Amino acid sequence: MRTRREFLALAGLAGVAPLLASCGSGVLPAPDTAAPGFGEGATGVLRLWARSDTQTGTQAVVDAFHASQDRIRVELTPVLGTQYVTKLATAIRARAVPDLLAMNDIDTILFIVRDVFTDLTDLVAQLPGRERLSPGQLDLSTLDDRVYGLPFLADNSVLWHNAELLDRAGVDPATALTTLDGCLDAARAVRELGADTYGWSLAANASGIIGFVTQPHTWAAGTDTITGEVGSQRGAVEGNRALRAVLEHHRTMWSEGLMPQANFSDAGTSWGSDFTAGTVGLLPGNYFAAVMGQDEAVTARTGVSLLPGPTGGSAFFTGGDNLCIPRGAQNASAAWEFTRFALEVEQQSKLPAGGYFPVRSDAATDEYRATYPLAVAPLEQIETGYAPRTLSYNLLYNQPDSPYFEMFRRAVFDGDVDGAMASAQARYDRVLEQAQR
Repeated sequence: MRTRREFLALAGLAGVAPLLASCGSGVLPAPDTAAPGFGEGATGVLRLWARSDTQTGTQAVVDAFHASQDRIRVELTPVLGTQYVTKLATAIRARAVPDLLAMNDIDTILFIVRDVFTDLTDLVAQLPGRERLSPGQLDLSTLDDRVYGLPFLADNSVLWHNAELLDRAGVDPATALTTLDGCLDAARAVRELGADTYGWSLAANASGIIGFVTQPHTWAAGTDTITGEVGSQRGAVEGNRALRAVLEHHRTMWSEGLMPQANFSDAGTSWGSDFTAGTVGLLPGNYFAAVMGQDEAVTARTGVSLLPGPTGGSAFFTGGDNLCIPRGAQNASAAWEFTRFALEVEQQSKLPAGGYFPVRSDAATDEYRATYPLAVAPLEQIETGYAPRTLSYNLLYNQPDSPYFEMFRRAVFDGDVDGAMASAQARYDRVLEQAQR
């Protein structure tokens, strides 16, 4: 079985456009969510698809749901992340969809624009704690002010630091890690500790990881590499000063030897291992890369903050899964009952045990903070989470030949920032134009 690191490192979902196009619009009937008793007292089997790379988090909630009642049995089917979109498109064509989907939040828009999911807007309006949900993750399943999915579990990118190394280097993380220049100075100070100690580390040959951990620096400055609404988007690369600062930051890190040489070829299989071994001061990454499965000695020396912008601000990538009920679901009432259960604070507060962050800010209770102190930062500034809502995310960021990834590699390792940005602008526009025809 592939690890979650490998899934983030893999290429995006190319070649599914013909399948998606054939899904049609309004082909399957929408469940009557306004029917009396909808989502209450449901019975029978609930067919739930989950990404195999987030299966552990989903299974824990399913187990808790089974323990809480005996009317509904969840039939959980894991689907490889790289096959999820294709498998769902095929199921729609065959009119044999599951009742509920836990799917990659950035992919939900691909089906929303084709009228595949049930409109949950009125149900969400009555949902307790809805105002506490991650707005960035919720936005990925919202179109024209209508809600078609809800955040379920979060896989966020943050900035981890080795407190022991920073202390030895005379760096105060509370003040130093608030800008890219501050991070650069901190990395230089850590590098001076010794030949085998580095300031910064990236899995720099993994397209998915690079998009996941470097884009938030740009978002923290209030800008993005895409502009416009879904259906009429274009690239916003050339002239993007924040993006240029991010590329130049990483170029400096590399050219000054502040990153391990192994970063150049790391395709994600060893992501975070140098940090957990204690030889790296700063690691942009997720909970799995820095914390999950580590002993007390590692977690005790680990600190966390959000990813800073060039001159201030902060952001994080709102990755993870959203729950969507497809049109044609046979047991939509049970699907909504499970969704409400999954979003309760009690369930959300246990997600870090499986390697994920909660999707609601009020999960950070005193007990939660004491149990999972390294899983609090995104919840305290949940409004700074973001991911671009676009039909072309995988083509723009996740594929090995994606314009963002090629721009990053050319700028950082070849030193051609101007050429990298110019080329990326042209490719962004071409990819977006083709997707929006």
